[in-house]
Amino acid sequence: MEVDILEFRVPAENNKTLFVWDIQPTHCEDQIYVGLLSVFSSFGPLYLLKVCQNSALNPPGFYALIKFYSAAQASKAQRQTDGRPLLQSCPLKVRLSSKHTSSFLSDSSRPLSHARCLELANYCLGFNGWTSDIITLKELTNEEAAEEEHEGGGRWRRLKFGCLLQVSFPHHRKTTRAAAVVEDCFTCTDPELLIQKRCKLHRLVREQALVNAFSPVLLVLLGNGKVMVELKQSSNLFLPDETEGLLQVKEFSWSEFAADEEEPAEEEWDLTVF
Repeated sequence: MEVDILEFRVPAENNKTLFVWDIQPTHCEDQIYVGLLSVFSSFGPLYLLKVCQNSALNPPGFYALIKFYSAAQASKAQRQTDGRPLLQSCPLKVRLSSKHTSSFLSDSSRPLSHARCLELANYCLGFNGWTSDIITLKELTNEEAAEEEHEGGGRWRRLKFGCLLQVSFPHHRKTTRAAAVVEDCFTCTDPELLIQKRCKLHRLVREQALVNAFSPVLLVLLGNGKVMVELKQSSNLFLPDETEGLLQVKEFSWSEFAADEEEPAEEEWDLTVF
């Protein structure tokens, strides 16, 4: 039986990336995106679909870059779409793409964003296939060092929050727990700004704890269409009343979350294909 394994990490391998070209300019870029999404998402969840205009040195038209989470699904999509018209009267070329830069390969260790984790889990397991529960969410701000006078008239503030969260897969009898700590330093000019910062950090620490909880999860795709859930290692590292453990996890600054909320950075692609 054919088996494929999906991780909650950014797919960076060549065998998960397709390059589509010979797309004619008979449709606008948005229409091409919708059409390709409809075709290729039928093979499995997509991490990225990007439609680009051909360079000035080439005839008018478009090409597309598509990243799957699954190598098997990418391979199947390539075999079944290459040489077929799909969106137009003339056939498209679809190939596995090659890229040979260290920045591309380094993404392989980067976890998915919060939104991508939800998207992948819901696609493979369904909305009722998993649950998340907050065990502990508390403020960890050191009140003695949290506030200082600032020359500009405001007060320099430091806020820190920790969250311990559990993700369960009831149909598979698997559970994983993880914690996160986030903090922000800023100049507080009015009470409303302080409230906004607290609400923002509350959301960010919950989201980061969920990302951390998904990091050891493996989705095992079976050839018969079923999905199994396995864990890379035991992640029940915290007891429900163990709030001190929150201080032992990696801390995240406000700037890191601001960067994560943006779309993936523009990549330089080597359009060599297999």
